[in-house]
Amino acid sequence: MNPSTKKKLLITGGAGFIGSHVVRLFVNKYPEYQVFNLDKLTYAGNLENLRDIEKKPNYQFVKGDITDAEFIGSLFNTHQFDAVIHLAAESHVDRSISNPLEFVVTNVLGTVNLLNAARQIWLKSNSVNGDISSHMFYHVSTDEVYGSLGETGLFTEETKYDPHSPYSASKASSDHFVRAYHDTYRLPVLISNCSNNYGSFHFPEKLIPLAIHNIKNNLPIPVYGKGENIRDWLFVEDHARAIDVIFHKGKTGETYNIGGNNEWTNIDLIRLLCQIMDEKLNREDGESAKLITFVKDRAGHDLRYAIDSSKLQRELGWQPSLIFEEGLEKTVEWYLANEEWLNHVTSGAYQKYYEGQYVKR
Repeated sequence: MNPSTKKKLLITGGAGFIGSHVVRLFVNKYPEYQVFNLDKLTYAGNLENLRDIEKKPNYQFVKGDITDAEFIGSLFNTHQFDAVIHLAAESHVDRSISNPLEFVVTNVLGTVNLLNAARQIWLKSNSVNGDISSHMFYHVSTDEVYGSLGETGLFTEETKYDPHSPYSASKASSDHFVRAYHDTYRLPVLISNCSNNYGSFHFPEKLIPLAIHNIKNNLPIPVYGKGENIRDWLFVEDHARAIDVIFHKGKTGETYNIGGNNEWTNIDLIRLLCQIMDEKLNREDGESAKLITFVKDRAGHDLRYAIDSSKLQRELGWQPSLIFEEGLEKTVEWYLANEEWLNHVTSGAYQKYYEGQYVKR
């Protein structure tokens, strides 16, 4: 996509953790784009994440559900979007174990609704020769579709899919549909699969923000099993930059893995977080670590994820900007400085925020 050309860009899930960072980046960096943020505003969608850009002239929020095919079709007909960056998804593994059907509906059916709407509008607008190369459907996925690694090796773009949870299975299915629409209808698509993200505006049911909240309030820090599971961690702003690079420079039909080159066991991560929190809260060294509580392991818990992002770095010139220790300290400082945001999220008060806003449709 050429950033010098005025485009109508739809970003789905833009009120969520990663989505809000992507929306902010595109709104601020590309004033020539008209950015539409489509979000259902479920528990994980929070317009307080975007207070700083909500009055920008090139930004527009739309409240809606990607599982509503009629609504999605009407939205595309009305606004004639040139491109889509699709982040809207149910993403918490524990929730997928207790309610798998919700993940199928949102992550699979919702993605297909968007694909259908894009295909119908873009093919219709280029009905003379069928050329839709000026458009792009960018699907943001996860490394969890690849399954679990042993002690060695990395996930590459060629790694066979092997999902182990309802969440990862639903994301794998949506990835397959995106590729199928590219092969069947010549829809211009991009896919990226990313490792675990951390940073500001992260909903506090996920490991790092949950631990920060609990440490601050002297509550137990739950750690699955023995904390031996390994994850590759990526600073969310680096992920947003990668999405920007892939969207503008990626080759149509390609997949790009995004990773932070920061592998940590859960228990080592939590111990580091406890050390940082002790320092920031002026506690004695080791005080926060006393809150660590081992709990029954999650069903189907993958042992290790690790991403090889060399293709993205080699072909498009992206690389992560922070090592994990730097990014984690920066994240802790943000949460401690934004106590009002965290209190609103944990209390549910944030869900009323959009009601007082002018919501355009």
